[in-house]
Amino acid sequence: MTQLRAAVDFGQTPTDSMKVSILIPVYNERAYIEEVLLRVQAAPLEKEVVVIDDGSTDGTRALLKEFERAQASGDYEITVQNGRALLSLHGIRFLFQDRNRGKGAALRLGFDFASGQVILVQDADLEYDPRDYPKLLEPILDGRADVVYGSRFLGGPQRVHYFWHYAGNKFLTLLSDMLTNLKLTDMETCYKVFRREVVQNIRFKSDRFGFEPECTAKIAKGNWRVYEVPISYSGRTYAEGKKITWRDGVSTLLCILRYNLFD
Repeated sequence: MTQLRAAVDFGQTPTDSMKVSILIPVYNERAYIEEVLLRVQAAPLEKEVVVIDDGSTDGTRALLKEFERAQASGDYEITVQNGRALLSLHGIRFLFQDRNRGKGAALRLGFDFASGQVILVQDADLEYDPRDYPKLLEPILDGRADVVYGSRFLGGPQRVHYFWHYAGNKFLTLLSDMLTNLKLTDMETCYKVFRREVVQNIRFKSDRFGFEPECTAKIAKGNWRVYEVPISYSGRTYAEGKKITWRDGVSTLLCILRYNLFD
């Protein structure tokens, strides 16, 4: 186990680590996707990166298609950020939904193509920092956990964000906890990490942000070992591209009830 834990220390080069599949569902993130990929690729893990474009219309899809064409022509390094950086395309796979179907649908496609022993979900904006990967991976790699949630509410550094989003998240997490009997602080977090067997044994149905409560309900029913670790968080404003609205909160509430009581 010492070798596995050392492999997720970002000050070292991994030598005996499990392969990690990093799934990145993307929808209209042209302003951020290059930087996200640069940060993910900088993580010295044995990894594959699966990018799933969910019907983007803002230029994100065209950019990812350009990256895919570069790969096909044998180019595994491409200039990004107006020539200021080089992005390695090694180990990246690009998948494209035929239309916008939602985060849950994009992740289902990603799960089908992921080949790693560990699967990690990464959003395509800059709210979640890949430098938190060591904390997220450690409980799985040292054999303590089957699933790890990265919590924004356990004391990690964070940009101050909307109060009502915070209140809504806490309410939805509390309701989920009451029905699952899990003691989570952040059910809605993007950062969820799974041993491969977990996702292979769950049939996900939600197309959109209902993935989060559905995933939590089905993990609880499967009696998987769940850990929660603190992460940093840099929440965006709506002007910066944040997409979650009150309608998603209502939908999440209904999904909590559906997947805990009726599914």
